[in-house]
Amino acid sequence: MKPISLVFLLAWSALPASSDAFPTVHRQDHGVQHIARPRSMPRHDVVGDRPTSRANNARGRNNIQSSAFASIRPLCSTSQHPSNPSDDSGSDNLTTDSDIAMRALSVRGGDATAAPVVSIADKTKAFASKNFFLIGMVVAVSLAKLFPELGKNGSILRPELFIGNYGVTVIFLLSGLSLKLADLANAASNVKLNGMIQLTTFGAWPFLVGLPLTKGIQSFLPSLLPKPLLDGLLILTCLPTTINMCIILTSASGGNVATALCNTVISNLAGIFLTPALLLRFFGRGIELPFAELVGKLANKVLLPVAVGQALRATPAKDLYSDRTGFFKRLQEMVLLGIVWNAFCNAFSRGLGLEPSHAIALLVLLPLLHLGSLLVLFSFFRSKL
Repeated sequence: MKPISLVFLLAWSALPASSDAFPTVHRQDHGVQHIARPRSMPRHDVVGDRPTSRANNARGRNNIQSSAFASIRPLCSTSQHPSNPSDDSGSDNLTTDSDIAMRALSVRGGDATAAPVVSIADKTKAFASKNFFLIGMVVAVSLAKLFPELGKNGSILRPELFIGNYGVTVIFLLSGLSLKLADLANAASNVKLNGMIQLTTFGAWPFLVGLPLTKGIQSFLPSLLPKPLLDGLLILTCLPTTINMCIILTSASGGNVATALCNTVISNLAGIFLTPALLLRFFGRGIELPFAELVGKLANKVLLPVAVGQALRATPAKDLYSDRTGFFKRLQEMVLLGIVWNAFCNAFSRGLGLEPSHAIALLVLLPLLHLGSLLVLFSFFRSKL
């Protein structure tokens, strides 16, 4: 016989208030439907004669599971499985569990309030899809550590060509294809927001983060990091924003990609002049940057692909992107993960040149800086100053 609990639940969801196919139903205070039928009465008498005596009602209330089970059995009977009216065992007319569910739920269309059953595999798949980029970062770094020679520049896979050049072009081509020209114009004309971002990049980071941090560690924790690493941290705060990571992470987090794209261009153009000036201020010596070469690379890797993407919006490529937005976003993430993999392969193949204690200190310090900056900026922009 099928499990009583399953049948009872299905019967409870399937029983109507009144039907010619069921015995008389009396609804109680708590919404539970009771079927008035003595156990000894054959099922065909219940369906055809519809007894309504108070004694039978009392007996039905004391046998909810048995009554519900008997009431659902006619729903689960088929012509291929004839029933014996005098046999109440339930094994002669019930088919599989799926048949019970389909036939019982078809009476009232199913229970809309029942929570869907989600398997562990579905939960795992959903978690992996939601955190694809984070998981991919861990996988990329792990593979770079295990097989650094495979992904370094000049290897058989030529990642510096297919990922470093073509991959970056694909990222900005898709960015240009996904953005409306009006969105780009609005982002470029938002002087207040763009000014705040550039002031944070070249003002707050070097003077409010980099300089106090390095001076504080050098004064109070001199053994935590050597001076070359401290100088590297200060130089890091003087650099413009990254080109690829800025766009991909903004898109993945649901941010304003048009604003991120505009500030990527502005930041990297301004960095040609501001970064050497900051280094001269902090270290007493400047550096010379090839202005024309850097502008050419920026135009070739960013501006030209975005312009081509904008032109493709007038073609069927726009509809293709709209219909497969998820696929193309995932493709951008894959390209960026390839860039990360290539960078770490180069680093591991050359050697990091760090002592374990210094590496651990950086692994703790840099994420804390990142989270702290996010908290400060989030609080600042929420204050609407």
